[in-house]
Amino acid sequence: MTSDRAVAVVGFEHAPHVRRTDGTTNGVEMLMPCFHRLYDELGLQQTDIGFWCSGSSDYLAGRAFSFISAIDSIGAVPPINESHVEMDAAWALYEAYIKILTGEVETALVYGFGKSSAGTLRRVLALQTDPYSVAPLWPDSVSIAGLQARLGLDANKWTAEQMAQVALESMTAAGRTDSEKPAKSIDELLERPYFADPLRRHDIAPITDGASAIVLAAGDRARELRENPAWITGIEHRIETPVLGARDLTTSPSTAASASAATGGDAGSIEIAEIHAPFTHQQLILTEAIGLGDRTKVNPSGGPLAANPMFSAGLERIGFAARHIFDGSAQRVLAHATSGPALQQNLVAVLEGRS
Repeated sequence: MTSDRAVAVVGFEHAPHVRRTDGTTNGVEMLMPCFHRLYDELGLQQTDIGFWCSGSSDYLAGRAFSFISAIDSIGAVPPINESHVEMDAAWALYEAYIKILTGEVETALVYGFGKSSAGTLRRVLALQTDPYSVAPLWPDSVSIAGLQARLGLDANKWTAEQMAQVALESMTAAGRTDSEKPAKSIDELLERPYFADPLRRHDIAPITDGASAIVLAAGDRARELRENPAWITGIEHRIETPVLGARDLTTSPSTAASASAATGGDAGSIEIAEIHAPFTHQQLILTEAIGLGDRTKVNPSGGPLAANPMFSAGLERIGFAARHIFDGSAQRVLAHATSGPALQQNLVAVLEGRS
């Protein structure tokens, strides 16, 4: 989607990426420091925000309307204009982006949070599957990804060496060790035991508690808040069938369609891409679907394989990509977010710097 009204990312903060926290599942403890760092950095107050939108999950938090509790981190007075999506907060950003395009508000704050350590995450995520034919079988998320990886390996779409290369690059970028000795080579990774054949632990994103927040602003307001705003020049999301047997799990046509719309068909000029791939083979699927070449640096943050806070990791991809615009290290970047089993739903955003 494109529009004549310019909207930009002007601020991004995230909570520490940790395996476990002692706080409650409502996210307030993780969100409030993010909000206050954004206020301080941008010179904003709570009352300067025109619209709030969040992404989280009731079934991850273990309570109905869990996002209501998180509003404590915003403050109830004065009354606020607020909304919520029951999925990764990248889709909350999409809603906030549309809200600004309507002209109703000039600024929006988008946030996402999830405490994955609160339950058995991989089993809980089975609730994202089709409620009639798949969810009653309780397939955990790693097993579904393992089926996807095996299909690709057997079809010669990718190799175990390519999967290990993705993991090694993520470890190098972010220093992830997975409580093991850091790997120095692909061969060393391939010697490690399987966790769920054909996946090894380094092929799987770690369970991570976390939260993040992004501030959006329109036109002149964005220029007032940030010297180098990251302008959203394209954003699109598509969805595929939840029936796993009805689609080719080794490709991602929804990502391809979203990327084509967001980039205008020009993926070759993307300098940095932050890809939301919770499994190594999924990064291979996504880079091909988007059409990224060797000139594009993928996941310099380490990506979800370094830290994967549920319902916040996709929003973080947009934030980490935007930071390259903020500091002038890139002028055209891309961010991708996914939700649902085996890359069912995908969002692609392109951000650019302007003089």
